[in-house]
Amino acid sequence: MFDWFSEQSRVSKEMAGHKIAHATLKGPSVVKELVNGLALWLAAGGLWKMHHWNEQRKTRAFYDLLEKGYIGVVVAEE
Repeated sequence: MFDWFSEQSRVSKEMAGHKIAHATLKGPSVVKELVNGLALWLAAGGLWKMHHWNEQRKTRAFYDLLEKGYIGVVVAEE
């Protein structure tokens, strides 16, 4: 005679095991690693470039003030 409950439990056990096996066999994705690396590289490069632009702006402002005579670089005598 056919036992419906035991057949259902066998099928559900097989399906659950099948899903778990695929989850454990999944490895790292090369494409994801490349995209993540590129995104981090672009973000770090952008921050570095913004830092240099800020330093360049400060230097340009200093030399503009020096040229206009607002500031001087002569050391005061004691």
